[in-house]
Amino acid sequence: MSNPAIIDVEYEQPACPTKHAWARVPVEPGPKQRAELKDKIRRLLQERNAVMVSHYYVHPDLQDLAVETGGIVSDSLEMARFGRDHAAQTLVVSGVRFMGETAKILSPEKTVLMPDLDANCSLDLGCPIDEFSAFCDAHPDRTVVVYANTSAAVKARSDWLVTSSCALDIVKALKDKGHKILWAPDKHLGGYIQRETGADMLMWNGSCIVHDEFKAFELEALKKEHPKAKVLVHPESPADVVALADAVGSTSAILKAARELDANEFIVATDNGMMHMLRQQNPGKVFIEAPTAGNSATCKSCAHCPWMAMNGLAGVAQVLEKGLNQIHVDPALIPRARLPIDRMLAFTAAHRAGQDAGALVPNIGAA
Repeated sequence: MSNPAIIDVEYEQPACPTKHAWARVPVEPGPKQRAELKDKIRRLLQERNAVMVSHYYVHPDLQDLAVETGGIVSDSLEMARFGRDHAAQTLVVSGVRFMGETAKILSPEKTVLMPDLDANCSLDLGCPIDEFSAFCDAHPDRTVVVYANTSAAVKARSDWLVTSSCALDIVKALKDKGHKILWAPDKHLGGYIQRETGADMLMWNGSCIVHDEFKAFELEALKKEHPKAKVLVHPESPADVVALADAVGSTSAILKAARELDANEFIVATDNGMMHMLRQQNPGKVFIEAPTAGNSATCKSCAHCPWMAMNGLAGVAQVLEKGLNQIHVDPALIPRARLPIDRMLAFTAAHRAGQDAGALVPNIGAA
């Protein structure tokens, strides 16, 4: 179904490029200022009936404070579910913009704040709605499945939303019902799903600027230095990196593998923001960042999203105090954008409960 009325109203301003994002990473506060900011945020969360919703890739301070104050640190799937179900009327989302948009789509009656509205995502920016809509129109026989790392407008053009933690199950269920898939935007994640499920998938050519930089030849060399280490890889990584993994999965799956695999040493190929929670949950185990560059580069392991790095304590305190940086999504867009998200959440809830989640896959056509 072509819908030319879908426009990307929230992305009309020039995007914040990576070099500007790095320039805007907050200055690390000293011990006194850090304590003061945390106290201020604790107080304002109570006064504003607000809760923190943080991603695993943001600064450890924002992860720890979210947990301490009754919020959540999670992958994007659980961020979406938590924000929808929590009683707080204000959600402070520390992550990147599509996460704030998803929270607003699921809870339009709530106020959704972000420390910096320019915190973007290369996958989101690399899939503009006009080009994506034309791509969908050219393949009307395919069911449109998009990754969570997309704008509200792209979500509204899709049939299903997935995150890396549920993509395999949903695509397999669609394949079993005879669906041919149009996939966007991450080509590496799409390729991994295609290899695992055998689904007929037509790919958008997008990638994550962080995971795309992992190098298989460097990872092989690091494995030789640490022969007993297990390798944990996010599926947004290139196929030759994924092929070297002992466990492949979302951020939550990586955490689970680190807890359950019989090893005390792990090499981790995902954003290094994950290291904080991995080390917190697994004291005594050793976690090594997978290499992203060769020996001549300025760093061998520098896997961190510049837009995630834009989130900081001072930004959280400021938006809570002044009500700044509200996420807005066109109200006319919300019902259509919510449909694929609700399908995903219903599917994953049924799957988690041991029910026949495949029964929730209707014989729908492409959007």
